[in-house]
Amino acid sequence: MMNKIRKSKGFTLIEVLVVVVIVAILAAISVPIYIEYVQGARAADAQATLGAILNAAKMYAQDLGEDPPSVEILEELGYFTIDPSTKRQWTFTIIGANPITQIQAISTGEMKGGAGKTVTLDVATGKFFGYGLPTEEE
Repeated sequence: MMNKIRKSKGFTLIEVLVVVVIVAILAAISVPIYIEYVQGARAADAQATLGAILNAAKMYAQDLGEDPPSVEILEELGYFTIDPSTKRQWTFTIIGANPITQIQAISTGEMKGGAGKTVTLDVATGKFFGYGLPTEEE
């Protein structure tokens, strides 16, 4: 009875490969979802500021009878204030006058998502579109 076969306590190569494939499939599914989540979180800061700009523009128009020419004028006259960290990451622009059609935020190089990302508020519909936001097809 010298030729006893010892049972191995490890994993076979096939078992390890199956686990690696399963982990790779789960990563392939979850990474894009995570990236969309992060982009949405970054865009939320711009969305909140765009909403504040719209409210400030409405107050300006009510007080002075015309739409503000720029976001900077709204700030200078004290209608609202943009947080310094938001200002470093986004630049804001009012598009159109009497009526304002859109308010746009464009990311700067300070934003971790990169420069040139755009979030837009369509004033007529009240809808946001652009970076970090779902498209109409979804």
